[in-house]
Amino acid sequence: MKRVMIVGAPGSGKSTLARRLGARVGLPVVHIDRIHWKAGWVERPLDERLLLIRAAEVTEVWIIEGGLSATWHERAARADVFVWLDIPIGIRLWRILRRSWVHRGRTRPDLPEGCPETFGKQTVAFIGYIVTSRARTRERMSRFHAQFDGPAFRLRTTEDVSAFLTKATSNAGE
Repeated sequence: MKRVMIVGAPGSGKSTLARRLGARVGLPVVHIDRIHWKAGWVERPLDERLLLIRAAEVTEVWIIEGGLSATWHERAARADVFVWLDIPIGIRLWRILRRSWVHRGRTRPDLPEGCPETFGKQTVAFIGYIVTSRARTRERMSRFHAQFDGPAFRLRTTEDVSAFLTKATSNAGE
């Protein structure tokens, strides 16, 4: 395991899994949200995002978690493991609400400095986006998962995630 691609809908646990896996197997973690956003929740222009993600993708070892689906094919071509977090929407919505509340006013570790978490109108709008984009996002990830040429994992529960981490850790020395 040298290059791991992790995808999933918002609140599925991509950042948490990437951090835990990276710490256990010694791989650097790239959070797409750090590429997507600049301080103040300013969206980085697409051409800049593409340059930054491509620079990360060409390195020898990584865990890249997150979207930027415009680069999925290139990333998958380099990845040797694909992980899709297909967590139920109720759990994801709860996680979004919890993290927005717990981290309100502070920047989460998977975001660039100057992007403090809020709990209010932005959270409600984000939840609306999650609900309305659920079907098409899930379908896209399902198709991509089925096409991946290599070890591909579809983790649907927290138990699946724990089992994956345990297996990855036990196989890290091989």
